Order: sequence, then C-alpha cells, then structure tokens
Amino acid sequence: MSKKTSSGEPPGGRWTIVIVGIMLHLCFGSIYAYGVLRNPLLDYFRSRGLNPTAMDMTWPFIVFLAFFAIFMPLAGPYIRKMGPKKVCMAGGVLCGIGWLAASFATSPLMLIPLYGIIGGIGVGIAYGAPITTSAQWFPDKCGLAVGLTVLGFGFSSAIITYVTKFLLGSGWGIMNILQMFGIVFIILSIVLSMFLRFPDSGWKPACMITTSSKGPAKVEFMREQMLKTSTFKGLWICYTIGALAGLTAIGIAGPVGKEVFTNAGMSADAANSLIFSLILPFAIFNGAGRPVFGVLTDKLSPMKTAIITYVLIIVACLVIYTGYNSVLAYIVSFCILWGCLGGWLAIAPTATASYFGMKDNARNYGLVYTAYGAGAIIGGIVSAQAKDILGAFQPFFLIVAGLSVVGIVLAITLLKKPVMKSA
Repeated sequence: MSKKTSSGEPPGGRWTIVIVGIMLHLCFGSIYAYGVLRNPLLDYFRSRGLNPTAMDMTWPFIVFLAFFAIFMPLAGPYIRKMGPKKVCMAGGVLCGIGWLAASFATSPLMLIPLYGIIGGIGVGIAYGAPITTSAQWFPDKCGLAVGLTVLGFGFSSAIITYVTKFLLGSGWGIMNILQMFGIVFIILSIVLSMFLRFPDSGWKPACMITTSSKGPAKVEFMREQMLKTSTFKGLWICYTIGALAGLTAIGIAGPVGKEVFTNAGMSADAANSLIFSLILPFAIFNGAGRPVFGVLTDKLSPMKTAIITYVLIIVACLVIYTGYNSVLAYIVSFCILWGCLGGWLAIAPTATASYFGMKDNARNYGLVYTAYGAGAIIGGIVSAQAKDILGAFQPFFLIVAGLSVVGIVLAITLLKKPVMKSA
C-alpha cells in the first residue's frame, strides 16, 4: 500500500490521499454523535439504579473535547518525525479502544477516562495526520484538498446518529453498539492509515512545475517563529470566535429547537421528531461548508473568507433572534451556523499553510488548532449555562453576533501575510 507511481504519486493519484482522509475522518468525527448516544446511555445507567444529572452526562463529552484539543498540537512534531501513517494508525486505534472500553462503563464517571480521555487522546493524535498529508500533496489546491479531507468529520455525526437509531430500533443494546463502533474504527484506522505518506522532498504537481519558475520564494516559518507574528495571534482569535459560534449552535440546537417549535405551536412530540429529522441537513451544511470555504480561501484569501463567515454568522444570529417563533428562521439560521463551523475547519488549516508554509505545517497547525479546542470548551460550557445565566437562549445570539463583529475587525487588521524577521 506504500507503493508509488513513477510520477512520485500514490497509486490512483494524489486524490487517493483525500479519499482516504475523508474515510478516516468519518471515524474520528464520531465524537460529535455523543448527543445521540447520551440518552440511551442515560437509560442504561438508570436501569442499573443510578440517577445521573445532566452535567454528569455532559462531562465525558467535555473531557473528550479537552483531550482532543490538548493532544492535537502535541502530535504535530511526531507527524513530521515519524510520518503520518504511524501517527494516524496509533491515534485511530486508540480512538477505537476508547469506544470499545466505554462499552464496559457502569457509570458516567467511568465514561470520563474510557471514552473521554482514551478516545480524546486518540482523536487528538490522529486528526492532523490526514490534513497535513493532503496539504502536502496539494500545494496548488490546498483549501479544496483540506476542505474535502475534513468533510468526513462533518458528515460523521449524521452517519453515526442514523446507524445508532437503526440498531437501537433493531434491538441492539447501547453497549453492544459502542463495541461494534470501536471494533470497526480500529480495523479501518489500521487499513486506511497504510495509504498515508508525504510526497518526496521537492515534489511538485505537474501544473506547478510549469508555472512556478518565477516569483518570490515562499517563506517557511517554524513554530517558534510563527508564534511571534501578529498574524498567528489574529488567526488564533478569529478561529476561536468561529469555532465558538458554530459549536455553541451544535450544543443548543436541540433545546433552542424545542423553544422555537413550541412558540410556533407545535406539540412536544412533533418538535422532537422535527429536531431529529433536521440532524441530516445540518450535518450536510456542516460537511459541505468545508470544501466550499476551502475553495474560497484558495480563490480569495483567508482574510476575505473569514469576513464572509462572520457576516453569515451575524445574519444567522439576527434571523433566529428576530424570528424566535419561526420554524423557517430556525432552520435557515442553524444551517448557516453549522456550515460556517465546517468552513472554519477548512479556513484555518489552509490559512496556516498559506501564511506560514509547509516545512513545519504539522506543528504549526497543531498549535493553531488549540483555538478550536478553546472554542469547543467555552462553547460547550456556555451553551450548557446560557439559559440559566440569561433566562433564555434567545439573547445569547446577540452575544455571538457581537463576537463576530470583533472577528471582522481582527480579520481586517491582523490576517495578513507575515514578514519573516531577521535574527
């Protein structure tokens, strides 16, 4: 599987790497299906005489996100030293073991180390390997390649959700479902990781060999150099705002939907049914946002594309704020918010490669990605507490809109090509 063609590309061409990356991220993105696993797990623990609180059931997911965010930058140097195949395989197997181990949990507390820590570390280690590999193979279409690679992460939650619902309806127990997913993820991670490798040193696609002979040499930043630039600081904060807006929308999609649909006169059962049916279109927008905004980043610039997402987020927030009794307003706004979250998962890695080069890309993007972790943790906590603090979810959308205005200002002032400072 590690063979290559005479052109230096893997068998099937360099697009094979993107297809493999999509399939790997379908495994890793299963993290976001925790919402659909949560209620069956709660029923299971109650059948054992326990009575977990909402926060008890939330902690495994928050811990998963935290360890995912921590280990993503830590794995960056090893992707460069050991190669993407070994790192992705190790992380993917660990992710599967986390799901498998979670099937033996007898309380929400046990889910924290089994699902949260083991699974979070696994995804954190593996996540960046397919992204960095795609970016290396597509210096001419980095945004498109990276956007397609992370497409699987966006669609995964919908696939896992529907498979889980089908299996539960077929008589499977939730713990048997966790075991099945764990075994499948382990097998797929081992097989698919075998395809991952970086291009040979100096390799370029044919289209760049004939067009890149002129022009200034591209500056390559090591992580320590990147840290000193205002561009990094701007990208990190902009990414945090984009991730927080999108992840909070994911976190409160259910309860906000219930409020809106109830205001619109729907029954509780009808509201719950509609919320579930909307998971697929929301996931489609989340997944499609990645290649769409990746291409926009290639064609325009990271700064202009970031501004587009913030404008869309502001529009979405104002639509839902002013139409809090409209089913259509809810659907439109949340499709936009989920799509923009997917967009940032393509904008940020593409911007990192564009601004700071590919020489230390694995370490560089690992550090930039901590912004997503910050947005995930803040968004998760805020979405859980928003109604208690503000009395309702509705005013929270004005806060997100305000943060997006800040994002536009930061993008205009800081998202610019950095200049390498002489020693």
